[in-house]
Amino acid sequence: MSSTSTDDLGKLVLRLSLGILILLHGLAKLDGGVGWIAGMLDARGLPGFIAYGVYIGEVVAPVMLILGLWTRAGGLIIALNMLFAIVLVHMGELFAIGKSGGWALELQGMFLFAGVAVALLGAGSYSLGGRGGRWN
Repeated sequence: MSSTSTDDLGKLVLRLSLGILILLHGLAKLDGGVGWIAGMLDARGLPGFIAYGVYIGEVVAPVMLILGLWTRAGGLIIALNMLFAIVLVHMGELFAIGKSGGWALELQGMFLFAGVAVALLGAGSYSLGGRGGRWN
């Protein structure tokens, strides 16, 4: 395999793992709703309708990654979604160590930084959008 092929395969693995794992969170929110997120926003003086943005960050953007369409934008949306999640829900754990000895926000951090990596790397050739295009 050439270096380009393995690079593209690595991008595919990154896109699929991030996309599928975030999508599972989004599907749970489709089932359970985002009312609790709207409540947190209201408590902070922010409009509750912003909670519906979680569907973009946890359903639409992961599908973009999985398909490899507008991949860089999808990675950026996921990273922004995770920043919102950290600030709104997990800020008290930002400098905490978890029960197993790792960072208390390992999962959120991994999702955040994987989203940034996808935004920087793009889709690769194993995608519907292909290598070309500014947002792939």
